[in-house]
Amino acid sequence: MKFLTVAASALLATSVSARASLFGSSIEVAPFDEALKVPGDNPLQHCKDPKDDILDLESVDLSPNPPKPGKTLTITATGTLSQNVTEGAKVHLQVKYGLITIIKQTADLCDTVKNVDLKCPIEKGEMTLEKDVDLPKEIPPGKYHVIADVYTKDEDKVTCLTATVEFKRGGGSVVHQGLK
Repeated sequence: MKFLTVAASALLATSVSARASLFGSSIEVAPFDEALKVPGDNPLQHCKDPKDDILDLESVDLSPNPPKPGKTLTITATGTLSQNVTEGAKVHLQVKYGLITIIKQTADLCDTVKNVDLKCPIEKGEMTLEKDVDLPKEIPPGKYHVIADVYTKDEDKVTCLTATVEFKRGGGSVVHQGLK
């Protein structure tokens, strides 16, 4: 769930095409499939069947959904980690604006979770996370796609999430389901 900080920044989206190159490796991203949707009021989808993921997301709610420029986005998430996540875990983040990649980076997960008042090791078990994120007032209109792919230091899959959000002129936004 702590990975939702990434998902929150990732809230800007993705259901990237069926195959996306990420840091020299290929990540499979399924076309929109209701079975892969993350439960709750959100645009998130798992990249593929999460049955072997360390993080079992039970619910993620965003308010407002879709996110609105200049407003506070509240993210509430619940889930269960099947094992501890320790120092050395990584998150691969890719954000596209239309067809243009604007962010493609690997970050230390333990540094990232500090943004939601957590620290490593993240203990296995149930957890709930609530975080407010102030969105900038000026977000360039367009469709944003995001992939957040999270691994332990031993390269075990924690989770992989995608989403798509389109910001409209005048401050409106639309959540997209599926590949657009």
